[in-house]
Amino acid sequence: MSRPLTVLYATSEVSPYSKTGGLADVAAALPDALARLGCDVRVVSPLYGKLMDARFRTRPVDGDPFDLMIGGRQQPFALREADRAGGGVRALFVDHPAYYGRPSIYVDPDTGCDYVDSDERYAFMARGVCEWIRGGDWRPDIIHLNDWQTAPTAAFLRMLRLLNPALDGIRTILTIHNLAYQGVFAAARFGVLGLPPELYYPGSPFEFKGRMGFLKAGLVTADRLNTVSPTYATEIQQSAKFGLGLEDIFRRRRDDLTGILNGIDEDVWDPGRDPLIPHHYTVADLSGKAANKNALCRRCGIPDERSDKPLVGMITRLVDQKGIGLLEQAAHRLFELDFNFIVLGTGEARYHALFAEWTRRFASRFQAYLTFDETLAHQIEAGADMFLMPSRYEPCGLNQMYSLRYGTVPIVRATGGLKDTVRDYDHDPVAGNGFVFPRYSVSSLLDALARALTVFKTSDRWAALQRRGMTADFSWERSARTYLKLYEAALGS
Repeated sequence: MSRPLTVLYATSEVSPYSKTGGLADVAAALPDALARLGCDVRVVSPLYGKLMDARFRTRPVDGDPFDLMIGGRQQPFALREADRAGGGVRALFVDHPAYYGRPSIYVDPDTGCDYVDSDERYAFMARGVCEWIRGGDWRPDIIHLNDWQTAPTAAFLRMLRLLNPALDGIRTILTIHNLAYQGVFAAARFGVLGLPPELYYPGSPFEFKGRMGFLKAGLVTADRLNTVSPTYATEIQQSAKFGLGLEDIFRRRRDDLTGILNGIDEDVWDPGRDPLIPHHYTVADLSGKAANKNALCRRCGIPDERSDKPLVGMITRLVDQKGIGLLEQAAHRLFELDFNFIVLGTGEARYHALFAEWTRRFASRFQAYLTFDETLAHQIEAGADMFLMPSRYEPCGLNQMYSLRYGTVPIVRATGGLKDTVRDYDHDPVAGNGFVFPRYSVSSLLDALARALTVFKTSDRWAALQRRGMTADFSWERSARTYLKLYEAALGS
């Protein structure tokens, strides 16, 4: 291709403009990495007006305005563009205050549940983006979709191709970041999409087990599919345990399905210059890590007489997927081991109550911070000796990669991206960079933790383990080059 590859990256959130989790970080880092490799990349996301920081100014995007029939009424579709420092990526936003100018991104604070019109909100973006491309001067070679919110774009584009053959050359890639969230709605809601009712029938792209499925529509109509780790791509084909009702589709499309491991932003996650940690350190001089541990213990109220004990960190959503239920089952034996434990995260109320109780009972060695705190997250990564991720399943995971970069040895369950990034030290002393437990069980978890605590006592072995993790390549450039190959395969199909 003589001109730069053009990519439209569609996402429901993108840092630093909007964020609830790792998707926002990926949506910021991967397009930047693609642009550095020579691609012409634009990111499109909703304009969450009440949530966007005032320092980000937006301006209208050139182009003729148009209306969309969504939710049973004609509604104006407009894009705005935000100023963005560096990177070479244009940030575009769908401007619709009635849909996106709300107090939170996904969840109605009055009910604690997803907004009742979530299907309308994201169908508006999916259809509008397709219409904007059809009528605009800029045309992407690739539309890269992410999760259920943008998945229907692939279906809408297929329909528009029938009316406009000039769109035939555009290919769609759908990335599944977490299959637990599928965008499933009542069948009666199909009418809000503004499509003829005869397009919904048993076995149609939008029909999923008698309901309307946004992710399913994307899975059967996108040109290529991928997940965020090779192991997860295999797991979701094997059984309903991982495929969550979509495993038959993944098996049918196995030739179109790949797993590409996420990267991390090594400018943000760098212990040598991280502005959020009190002491900097490098793989050549780990002395600053011990100083960070002491500072973290002081901040969290760990008594001086316990500050030399192994310190385990955990930054997570407090939900079953992340293995919190397994920790609850292990509690009677967990605290028989001699280590300190700091947890940061929010989630289900019952787990908030569990960790609050542990903080009261084990105050000298356990502290839980039931909130979101970016600074504390960096300080835990820098100050902890080990990082625990006992996930039931984990499509990719980022914290184990942050931990490796910070010389914080991960203890993980062998699933998804955790299995792809962490090699067990006891099984492979030469290349091992952490501790892995195979079964989702109390005994398997405690065995891995005990093995880590044993190696920790031997300072030279532990330092070698830390340095091995710190030198691993988890850069976004590595991931972006693999995505370029996927784009090229899609364009050649």
